[in-house]
Amino acid sequence: MGLGVRVYSGEPVLDSENGEELMRVQPGVDIVLGNLPRESHGTLYITTKQIIWLSDVDNTKGYAVDFLSISLHAVSRDPEAYPVPCLYTQIETEADDEDNSDNSDSECNGVQDLSNIREMRLVPSDPTQLDAMFEVFCECAELNPEPNDEEGEEHDWVFSADQMEDEKAEEEGYISQNPANSLGHSNGDHDLARTVLELQINDQRFEDADEIEHDVDGTHR
Repeated sequence: MGLGVRVYSGEPVLDSENGEELMRVQPGVDIVLGNLPRESHGTLYITTKQIIWLSDVDNTKGYAVDFLSISLHAVSRDPEAYPVPCLYTQIETEADDEDNSDNSDSECNGVQDLSNIREMRLVPSDPTQLDAMFEVFCECAELNPEPNDEEGEEHDWVFSADQMEDEKAEEEGYISQNPANSLGHSNGDHDLARTVLELQINDQRFEDADEIEHDVDGTHR
């Protein structure tokens, strides 16, 4: 399977021989690909390898994208970013290295060209399902590390809107005191966040000890 969004039709077929499993079926999901019009009334199938969206209106129409193609996903509830709550994703494509990769949504001979689609929004009719969808995306992203990643290296970071704010605060020198948001939920690894925070605390203790020792030496002189 190549990078990017691809056309999909028919019932979802799982590659069970290679361990692909169905993780969630979410009815009532609209899809928005890049700058194309929103397509309504579909069912989302999330497997351990890919996301499949099938239209409920036209059973020959659907799209699929592998988790290896998804470089970022986040819950979006900001009406300035998109009018309704959705699960926002950024997609790597095979055209990324080409000179004409301008995120255009062109048509070729009346057939939609999906090779330049770099954004996808999934809009559930029930916005309360967004967090559950996000958690499944996180779990499946962990199961699909980049092929050139070193052994044990985690998948790309992913964030909810609130965690984006925490990241911005950390860049300004403020460490979030909320354990759930210390480093976001990129991979569900709260131990990593806790370890980083402990290292920062220990570093501060060493600095304080050095200052005390320096003051004592100055007093004796």
